[in-house]
Amino acid sequence: MEGRATARYVRTSAQKAKLVMDLIRGQEVDRALSTLRFARKRIARDIEKVLRSAIANAHQRDGASGDVDRMFVSGCHADQGPTMKRIRAAPMGRAFQIRKRTAHLTVIVTERLETTGRVPALPVEESGDDDTLSRKSERKTVKGAHGADVVESE
Repeated sequence: MEGRATARYVRTSAQKAKLVMDLIRGQEVDRALSTLRFARKRIARDIEKVLRSAIANAHQRDGASGDVDRMFVSGCHADQGPTMKRIRAAPMGRAFQIRKRTAHLTVIVTERLETTGRVPALPVEESGDDDTLSRKSERKTVKGAHGADVVESE
């Protein structure tokens, strides 16, 4: 089950939004919500709204189990939106340009699959090369000049 939500034309720079999005990427949904709640950035409120919307979208999809405990933030990114350009009066009759940046926020939540916790064992191939083991045991390490290790074979 996957839920996706996007907020477009959010009045902040994409660079500032990416700082907060990096905090929640890969986290469980409950932990991500609490992280956003206590983040000391203004954009965290907007990202929290998008995250809640993504969770709701995941519940609306067909075949959704509705288990929030198994959901995590599988992806989130902030893309640069259009920039509004304004003029600010400067000394000596000049004008400076002000850039009011916007961003598009996207959050994707996915449900974790059930795992048994066991990793299947890989098949072990036996080779008739016992010679390599004996060669490694014959080598010994000796301290050389200036404390460098030197490997000697017998």
